[in-house]
Amino acid sequence: MKLTTEDETQRESRNEHRADSPAPPFGKSMELFRRAAEVIPCGIYGHQSPAAALPGASPYYAERASGSRYWDVDGREYIDFMCGYGPIVLGYGHPEVEEAAARQRKDGDTMNHPSARMVELAERLVDMVDFSAWCVFGKNGGDMTSWAIRVAREQTRKKKILRVAGAYHGIDPWCSHTPGGLIEEDRSQIHTFKWNDLESFNQLIRRHVGKVAGVVVTPFHHPSFGDCEMPDNDFLQVIERTCHDEGIVLILDDIRAGFRLHLGGSHRVFGIKPDIICFSKALGNGYPISAALGSKELRVPASRVFLTGSFWNSAAPMAASLKTLEILERDDVPAKLNALGLRLKDGLVALGEKYGRPIVASGPPATPFYRFADETNFRDWQQFCAIAMEGRNGLAAFFHPHHNWFLSATHSEKDIDQALEIADQAFVTMNELPR
Repeated sequence: MKLTTEDETQRESRNEHRADSPAPPFGKSMELFRRAAEVIPCGIYGHQSPAAALPGASPYYAERASGSRYWDVDGREYIDFMCGYGPIVLGYGHPEVEEAAARQRKDGDTMNHPSARMVELAERLVDMVDFSAWCVFGKNGGDMTSWAIRVAREQTRKKKILRVAGAYHGIDPWCSHTPGGLIEEDRSQIHTFKWNDLESFNQLIRRHVGKVAGVVVTPFHHPSFGDCEMPDNDFLQVIERTCHDEGIVLILDDIRAGFRLHLGGSHRVFGIKPDIICFSKALGNGYPISAALGSKELRVPASRVFLTGSFWNSAAPMAASLKTLEILERDDVPAKLNALGLRLKDGLVALGEKYGRPIVASGPPATPFYRFADETNFRDWQQFCAIAMEGRNGLAAFFHPHHNWFLSATHSEKDIDQALEIADQAFVTMNELPR
């Protein structure tokens, strides 16, 4: 299957999206975006840029959120299948999490010193993750992945880092997907291999024998603009054994899937044991926090790699995280997300068959990626998602056309069924349009 590039997809969306129908009523969004463009580069930048979704069809600004829903500034209500691009694992504004954070803010949040919550959270995480002996904290996933490769270099006194082509690990120069501001030296020690291609990996090991400090992988492959790919039976296991035999640090980037597949880390699902694991998104149910946990053998090198930030030890996000982890375990949230995800998957696939447009579902049900099976680009899938965002009877479904989706524990079977009703109507509408 040939997938369009990001620029091509954005151009098609801008120029050809539903030319026969009136533009969605995004008056306030457009006015805000006009003002933003005067004072903010790109107006909205990064992964939340309109260009990364459906310009003119998807909302630009959110007004409020609650549970499994959010509302844009123009008052439109959406069943949310992006969950803030992953952080909202229990639902927006979860009362127990908000109460824990508010109680801590009342006592103090960003102070001269860490609070006791830092120790409590580190103890909790180390107890949950089987191989870990220590834990550190940051704010974003990229904070942890970039720090982890420095720990690998400190441990091994080697320079080279191996990573999977197309994988996302943050915006730092060693892993950024865009070339702006980068120089050749930024990536001179970074080498990529193909997912599920052990020969590609082994070639790098042979070519750079004795020079590799670390290997960074995700538990499954979730590239931009492409299907999720699960690991072949022995792919991750061979990488783990090679790292062990060669004295290479194995780093698992579990930012996206962490705590949605297994409370002890996604490596437990796939049967490997990394040396460092990185978490963020679901760790605080929307509060800014990330963490890296590592093996006993890496405690000393980790202590030598400087790590700090003015807000990184803020107490309220740590209190929110402690409560989030408690609820994830108490309510067996990974099992619930899997069941809800299967209900959504089965429903969408059945609708695709009903209307003669088969849908490919890839990735775990809790973090799925969808597209039409018969497309060589995303044009029709973009149209389908855009119609779902228009909704029916005052309610829409936020289906992202190019990114994997996320489910939260606050989604109900009714939410799933309502979203499937919206999807059913989207198929009807699509079939009424000229092809």
